[in-house]
Amino acid sequence: MNSIMYLPGLKEVIITGIEEQEDRLVLHAELEVRIHACPSCGSRTRKVHDYRVRKVGHLKLFERLTTIFYRQRRYACQKCRKRFSEKNPIVGRYQRFTKEWNQAVSLRCVKAKTFKEMAVSFGASATTITRRFDGLAEKEMTSPGKLPKAIAIDEYKGDTSAGKYQVIIADAATRQPIDVLPDRKVETVKSYLQQHGGAVEVVVMDMSYTFKSAVKKALGNPVIVADRFHFVRYVHWALERIRVRVQKEFSEYDRKKCKRMRHVFHKQSDQLTEKQKWYLDRYLNMHPSLRKAYELKEAFKKWFNDAKTAGLDGIAEIKQELQGFYELIEESGLEEFRKTRDTLRNWQVEILNSFAFGYSNGFLEAINNTTKVLKRNAYGYRNFDRMRARILLKWKYRELEIHVA
Repeated sequence: MNSIMYLPGLKEVIITGIEEQEDRLVLHAELEVRIHACPSCGSRTRKVHDYRVRKVGHLKLFERLTTIFYRQRRYACQKCRKRFSEKNPIVGRYQRFTKEWNQAVSLRCVKAKTFKEMAVSFGASATTITRRFDGLAEKEMTSPGKLPKAIAIDEYKGDTSAGKYQVIIADAATRQPIDVLPDRKVETVKSYLQQHGGAVEVVVMDMSYTFKSAVKKALGNPVIVADRFHFVRYVHWALERIRVRVQKEFSEYDRKKCKRMRHVFHKQSDQLTEKQKWYLDRYLNMHPSLRKAYELKEAFKKWFNDAKTAGLDGIAEIKQELQGFYELIEESGLEEFRKTRDTLRNWQVEILNSFAFGYSNGFLEAINNTTKVLKRNAYGYRNFDRMRARILLKWKYRELEIHVA
């Protein structure tokens, strides 16, 4: 058989026999007798001392798990009487799987859904796959060095041994994850930025006072950019609180129907269907506070769209229009929107920076979503270092195509 075809990873191997069992293929293999140098004295010899059979796992062949019984030859040095095993391309010392198997596992474990599922595919235990991944992570994970000029920072719920929430830091320009911090404490974030953030000038974040405090303590006075999604939702939250409050005064039918049709209050007016417009007009006419809240939301949307097109050159005008929006809130007398106004004022500089610099945290939310899927598939990760490696290596090699096992 060896003279007819080569099997993957066994090019130099002589296949002396094949057995077909219920769930796997069993190959019997050995190498040619060759001249070897004695590891003790360096003398060359081809004198065979004895054979030892090693049972090792291999990659699937013809969709079946494969086991190799490798008849490993031991040589004897005729000068110093040293006994030693032959050099082989099949399996390393003290290993129970072939070199080809270990290479394939190292590639696959980066993009695997779970280690357990991968273990079934490769005919090993989940513990073995985990050890291979930890070994790969130890080699591949390097220090981030200096952070780039613009970074994005956000938190996600990791539930690891290091804490309930972890913090991910990414390059705001290239959108590539850089590092994951074990917790979201001010001291942790501040210490990391002091160590690696010497070149950072722009920081993109959600409206978190924890992050804002840590960034200012560590970097002095960088440009902080508030993510647009996070400040826009404050307006929608205010509208929603008013809807919930006023619909209690409706009849039972209208209260339930208004709740089911609540999306029409938040959807862009030019995208509403005729039916949705009818429901919107019906419920806006039923309570003046709801109409005022909706008009404030539309006024903010108009300001937001104008700000996106104005860019850096129109910041002064956009700032003035925002002050006009504050006046509309004051005239409305709606307490829910007054609280939103206070929040927008506290973050006004960072909000205006989002239009001046054009950075966003949207891509980081996508990374967090992928992270949550990884966590859910694995039923959680207790080991923080392992989860950190899973996140960073998955994105580092996300374009790598693997078709083995």
